[in-house]
Amino acid sequence: MCRFPSARRVLLLVVSAAVLGAAPAARAEGAARGVGGPADSSQDPPPSRIERVGRFFGGAAVAFGAHELGHLVFDVVFDAKPGIKKVSFQGVPFFAITHETGLSPRREFTISSAGFWVQQATSEWILTSRPGLRGERAPFLKGMLAFDVLASVAYSGAAFARGGPPERDTRAMAAALNVDERWVGALILAPAVLDAVRYFRPGARWAVWSSRGLKAGLVLLVLK
Repeated sequence: MCRFPSARRVLLLVVSAAVLGAAPAARAEGAARGVGGPADSSQDPPPSRIERVGRFFGGAAVAFGAHELGHLVFDVVFDAKPGIKKVSFQGVPFFAITHETGLSPRREFTISSAGFWVQQATSEWILTSRPGLRGERAPFLKGMLAFDVLASVAYSGAAFARGGPPERDTRAMAAALNVDERWVGALILAPAVLDAVRYFRPGARWAVWSSRGLKAGLVLLVLK
């Protein structure tokens, strides 16, 4: 595992990259929707399929970065000595942002769940400000929402199976709360499913308030 030479420097770089990467695409989609753009923006030619795919995966990449940034922010706040460790799942290599052991359960839970807090806050912002997103030409925002939902489904699946790398967030959250990891998986999965319902059925108010309540509940568990 390698340690960050300066956690605050990395934090600044990640934030800057996320803002610079997200702003142009979000601005372009706002203009296409008629928000903040010129009056004749609707006359602009629609983006090509390649451009739409690129924006979609760009949104997913920014959402992934935001998830990791959530961990990193609290690593820095708690001076938890963040680091990067190579891990793998079913033979697929990737990386995880890690931190020192021996933290209090409350701090451990906060750091481990922060990525989900960011995902859920991002999804809430998208679905509240753009309830009709499904019918809009907004591949960047759809990519962000898709990552948020699918990542939560993947994490919950690992939690239910209690498989995957030991550094997985749901395992650390369960240990901090002293509960079965499958309960944490259910808490992560339920809002994601409800957000998917909101995307396909924006008029389902029961899904809106159920999703918001579960998201708030996950944050309030830090008080346990």
